[in-house]
Amino acid sequence: MQFNLADVIESVTAAVPDRVALTYEDQNLTYGELEAEANRTAHLFAEAGISHGDHVALFLKNSVEHVTSILGLIKIRAVPININYRYTQSELEYIFTNSDSVAVAVELPEHQRLLASLLDACPKIRTVFVVGETTDELRGAAERRSVAVVPFSDARDLSPAADFPARSGDDLYLLYTGGTTGYPKGVMWRHDDFFRKPLSGGNPYGDEPRRDLAEIASAAKEFPELAFLIAAPLMHGAALYSLFTFLILGARVVLKRDFDPKQVVEAIEKDRLQVILIVGDAMGLPLVDEMERRQGEVDYSSLFSITSGGAIWSTSVRDRMLAVKPELLLRDNFGASESGNDGALTIDESGTLRMAPSPNMILVDERLEEIPPGSDDVGYIARIGNVPLGYYKDEEKTARTFPTRADGTRLAVLGDMGTVESDGTIVFLGRGSQCINTGGEKVFAEEVEATLHGHPSIVDALVVPMPDERLGQLVAAVIATYPDSDELTLDAVQEHCRKSLAGYKIPRAIVLVDEVKRTPAGKADYRWATSMVSS
Repeated sequence: MQFNLADVIESVTAAVPDRVALTYEDQNLTYGELEAEANRTAHLFAEAGISHGDHVALFLKNSVEHVTSILGLIKIRAVPININYRYTQSELEYIFTNSDSVAVAVELPEHQRLLASLLDACPKIRTVFVVGETTDELRGAAERRSVAVVPFSDARDLSPAADFPARSGDDLYLLYTGGTTGYPKGVMWRHDDFFRKPLSGGNPYGDEPRRDLAEIASAAKEFPELAFLIAAPLMHGAALYSLFTFLILGARVVLKRDFDPKQVVEAIEKDRLQVILIVGDAMGLPLVDEMERRQGEVDYSSLFSITSGGAIWSTSVRDRMLAVKPELLLRDNFGASESGNDGALTIDESGTLRMAPSPNMILVDERLEEIPPGSDDVGYIARIGNVPLGYYKDEEKTARTFPTRADGTRLAVLGDMGTVESDGTIVFLGRGSQCINTGGEKVFAEEVEATLHGHPSIVDALVVPMPDERLGQLVAAVIATYPDSDELTLDAVQEHCRKSLAGYKIPRAIVLVDEVKRTPAGKADYRWATSMVSS
C-alpha cells in the first residue's frame, strides 16, 4: 500500500490513545490529547484558507505548537516548511520566497519583527499565525500588506475531530537542507517514500518495513513505553525524522525548548530517558562534559543509548561517554535530508567509519558506473530505492544530485566519498565538497576535525582549505578551546594530530576563536570558517 504520514500517525493514536506521546518541559500529552490538539490546529489552518498543496513556513523554536503545526498541516494535505530560526534577513527572504510559502507560523517577538520587515518582499504570504502576543511591528506591517494575522489561541475553540478528506501517498513533504555551504535547497519527498526511507518503513529496529496500517498499529501496542529525547531543534532533518519515527513506534518523545546540556542530563533521571538523539560533537562534547560533572549526582540507570546523526561524532567523545556509562549503546546514523536514514556507521580504533553492506547503497564513479567491491578506487556513495523527487524549483541541481542511470535506476549522489571493501562494506571518507587538495593529496575535513576533537583543550573545531602558492591549498583549522585551558599553539595541535594522521593531513595554520559558529542543530558553517581563515 501507499503510506501517508498523517494516516500512519492517526492509526498509532487509535491503538495507544492513553500512552504519553509528547513531553515538553513540564507538560505531558497523551497520543489522544496530541491528536486532538493537532486536529484543532489543522482546522485553524483550514479556516484561514490553507488547503491541499499550500506551503506554510514554520518559523518556530521547539514547542508543542511546532509539533501540532507539523501534524496539523499534513492532516489537511498542506506542506510544512522547516525554517532555521537563526537565518539572517536575506536568508529568510530567500527561503520564504523560494518555498512559495503562503503563510508563516511565528512566535518569538524578535522573529515577528524580522518577519514584519520582510512582508513587502514576500508577496505570496497572505496569512501569519502567531503563537502568543502579536508585536506592534508585525501587526502594522500585516495591515499595510492586507495580510491576515491569526492567533494560535483561536484553535482552542475549534473541533478536535479528525474530519478531513482522504489523503494520498503522493502528498508532498518538503524538507529544506541546512544551507551551510550555500542557500538551502528544498528536498521534495513523496509521503510514501518518506515513510519507507527516512522513517525506515515504520520499523527502524527490524529488517522488514511494515506492510499496512493495521501492522503499524499492532506494533505500536507491543512497543515498550520508552522515552526518547530529541536534543536537536525540529527544523533540523534528523530531529524531524526522529519525531515521526518515535511517534510511529508509539514511544514518548521528549523535547526541550533549546539544547541545554544541563537540562538534558537532568532529564535523564527526571524523565527516565532511554535514548538521547544528538547531532555530532557539537552537542556530544558539551553533553559529555556535563555527564562527567554530574556523575554520581544524577541517576543514569535508565539511559540505554545515545544516537547521533547529521554531523561528525568523534571517537574521543564516544570514549568519554562510555567511561561515564560503559554499557551505553552508541549509534551513529548516516543520512541526509536528500536520503533519509541510510543506516548506522561503525568506527574502528583508527577512527575509520564503515557502513555495512546494503542493497540500497553502492559506490559509483563519475560516470555513475558501480565500482566493484574490493577496488581501491575512491568513488561517490550513491543511494538507490526510495529517493526524493528532486529539489524544489531547481532542475539543474536535481539532475546533478538525483541522476538516472541508463537502466532507469534513480540515484541520490550527495558528494559523500568512500571506498568499497571486498565484502561490500563501504568505508566513509568524507564529503567531497569539504575535500582539501594539498599538493595533489586529498584531505577530508571530517577526519581532521574528529582528531582535533580528541585534544583535551579543544571544545570545537572546523577544518577548511587555505590558499598556498606552492601546494594549492593547505589544511587550516578554526578552533575554540575550553575557557580554563592553557593557550593552544600550532605546535601543540600538530603534535596531537601526528599521533593518528598522515603528515599531509596535519593543520598548517590555526585560528583561535571564542566560539565555533554552527547552526542551532550543530551543523558546521564552513562559509564562516573559511572567512575566519582568510581574514
